[in-house]
Amino acid sequence: MLASEIVNIKDNFGSTIEFLTAMVTPTLLISATGSLVLSTSTRLGRVVDRARELERRLGEMIYVEDKSEVPLYEKRVEVIVDLLDKVTSRSRLLQRAMATFYYGLGMFILTSVTIAVAGLFNIYRWLPVPIGVIGILFLLYGSLLMLKETSMATATIKQEMDFTWELAREVAPKEVVSRYNAKGRIKGSKKHAPKVSKTLGGD
Repeated sequence: MLASEIVNIKDNFGSTIEFLTAMVTPTLLISATGSLVLSTSTRLGRVVDRARELERRLGEMIYVEDKSEVPLYEKRVEVIVDLLDKVTSRSRLLQRAMATFYYGLGMFILTSVTIAVAGLFNIYRWLPVPIGVIGILFLLYGSLLMLKETSMATATIKQEMDFTWELAREVAPKEVVSRYNAKGRIKGSKKHAPKVSKTLGGD
């Protein structure tokens, strides 16, 4: 009699451990998704600030009285408008990604709830699996949106740097510009690089 009771206790203990392990697994996904939501929210805030800055710069350019005195005025306005369009697209992508991560977060929380219900009442034991898979799919879709936004951010930075170099060639003395054989690269030996970097305000 005592042996059978010990076996039952061991079986119950094993079932409890399995139940707790199953409960912990969605918690790890919840934590990871929460980190993605936080980083996406921070990135979205920066993009919104960038959009406001571009809007301010565009307003200043529009109300310039003597446009001929502004170097590359038309090009400057064109670049600002194009950057504003890209930043707007990026913000929409980030909003969709953050909403997708929230959906995934909700699915993982629901997975934990259904595991608890299945363990306590021994019903619908199959239900946590499809809910968890749906949450992972949300996570995958959100990650793809973030990858697309990252590529757009890279293109935006490249476009702005190209315009900055074009503006530098327009306003800088010819003897300074002639020292570069390509954008951002200096001609001649590397011994001149630290001096130029210091002159241009580099680290």
